[in-house]
Amino acid sequence: MDLHGFLKALARRWPTVVVCLVLATGAALAATNLSTPVYEARTQLFVATRTGDDTTQMNEGQSFSQARVQSYAAIVTTGQVTRPVVKELRLHTTAEELASRITAAAPLNTVLINITVRDANPKRAARIANAVAQRFSTVVERLEAPKRAAGSQQTGKKQRRAAAGSSPVSLGVTQEAVAPAGPVSPRPLLNLAAGVLGGLLLGAGLVALRETLDTTLKTSQALGEFTKLPGLGTIPYDKNVPRQPLVSANVHSPRAEAFRKLRTNLQFSQVDEPPRIIAVTSSVPGEGKTNTAVNLALSLAEAGLSTCLVDGDLRRPCVASTFGLVQDAGLTTVLIGQARIEDVMQQAGGQLSVLASGAVPPNPTELLASARMEEVLRELADTHDIVIVDTAPLLPVADTVGLASFTQGALLVVRAAKTSREQVRTAADSLDRVNVRVLGTVFNMAPVPRGNRYGTYGSYGELPAPRVSDPRKEPAAATHLAGEK
Repeated sequence: MDLHGFLKALARRWPTVVVCLVLATGAALAATNLSTPVYEARTQLFVATRTGDDTTQMNEGQSFSQARVQSYAAIVTTGQVTRPVVKELRLHTTAEELASRITAAAPLNTVLINITVRDANPKRAARIANAVAQRFSTVVERLEAPKRAAGSQQTGKKQRRAAAGSSPVSLGVTQEAVAPAGPVSPRPLLNLAAGVLGGLLLGAGLVALRETLDTTLKTSQALGEFTKLPGLGTIPYDKNVPRQPLVSANVHSPRAEAFRKLRTNLQFSQVDEPPRIIAVTSSVPGEGKTNTAVNLALSLAEAGLSTCLVDGDLRRPCVASTFGLVQDAGLTTVLIGQARIEDVMQQAGGQLSVLASGAVPPNPTELLASARMEEVLRELADTHDIVIVDTAPLLPVADTVGLASFTQGALLVVRAAKTSREQVRTAADSLDRVNVRVLGTVFNMAPVPRGNRYGTYGSYGELPAPRVSDPRKEPAAATHLAGEK
């Protein structure tokens, strides 16, 4: 999927992105509100060496301090420092937990040590930081103090304790900790930005995943590229179809224009050998094959062609109910020899005749694949310019495979964003195995682009309606026109 396709997918699935954005932003705001504020107090120590006035000794002491200051920073979180602080400040915590809230860093080429303490209370954080700095200075100076061994043994004693000398280093506080004015976490703006970014990334990821897993066909171009079959028509989606399935109810609708275009493309697609018996089928139920067959037949009849519409879906017949005709007598009645074609043929107005399905038989596959079915279709072709046969879906049942072999071509109806690629491929292969010529595809229930008014004759091809003037408001003009007549 290229960038253009991904952007179109984002536009098509924008509700997914919006939901992910709202959820991620809400989670970020909730985490911010539920988080305990954390404050940081900082103090700074300066490490100096006790030297005389000799410049050489001072330089050596400086180098000594820089060399050991990194080691000093590691002592800040040891128990020698934290345990006395916990006891001194009477903190309700352990030395180990306090150590986890203390960080110490020594910038390179300096003799400074920065100590940071985090706590939920700003004043307590400052007290802890100052106490840690004082205790840390004492520990370091004691560790650096040289030990003197006992000079002699005394009677009755095994050993005398060594006396401590003075430390060569001293630590001074250059910056005492003060109570911070605001918390360092949570950060509302940062959390909100992270939530927005995370929501967008999550939404984009879900869209990409759904597009990868979604094998349905979204456009007529994609259908043509996949099947290598001519796309004879694209029928736009219309929510009023269940109530008004026939396009003749609104002759200027986009659907009516789409069926007229389908009729024209069908007539020009096979100029040298025009088919007269055409099966209209689909891969699975619910793709709109019956509605396509009915309105295609209506469009052909409007063009002056003597058209016969046959309901060949003997399992779920819908043609008769669409036109409000009788369904009990029809194709099955003729196939079993109980009536002639002209006895059960019904008129749907103008040049359109309808042969309903008749009673639902127990063996529809055998009836549709019988020699009598072929004879019926030939008789209809002899008395009509074109015969449209509405058939059952290809994949659930085998009815259409036997019937389609008696026709001169088939139209494969594919529902937009519903029929999978595998279903379309399997349906086309099943027709190819019985040597049925697929005339082309009909992309049904396609989304209508916003602002597209082509076909309504309101923006292209239709003359504006004349303005009717009120004679009472324009008496002079009315009198002038009357005089000209």
